Amino acid sequence: MTGQRRLRFVRVQVAWMLGAALLLSLVGALDYGLFFLASLVGLLVLATATEPAATTPRWRRRLRWLAYAGLVVFAVVVLRRLAGSLPRGLL
Repeated sequence: MTGQRRLRFVRVQVAWMLGAALLLSLVGALDYGLFFLASLVGLLVLATATEPAATTPRWRRRLRWLAYAGLVVFAVVVLRRLAGSLPRGLL
């Protein structure tokens, strides 16, 4: 049963990512940063929406670390963009 739920989770996440890429390309805003952000939001929403009430399988615990890593990468991207938009003499 756990394998089926894990496979369903992966399928929904891949569908979310494909939908995000399609939508971003339709509006002309396909960018690696926006795609990463949309994928991360999809992962966090999907993980929260499908969280089991009683027990947590091992793959769900590893998923938490993937979400943490995604948040760290997002913070680095935001900080780099912020540092790039500041005047040169400020840093």
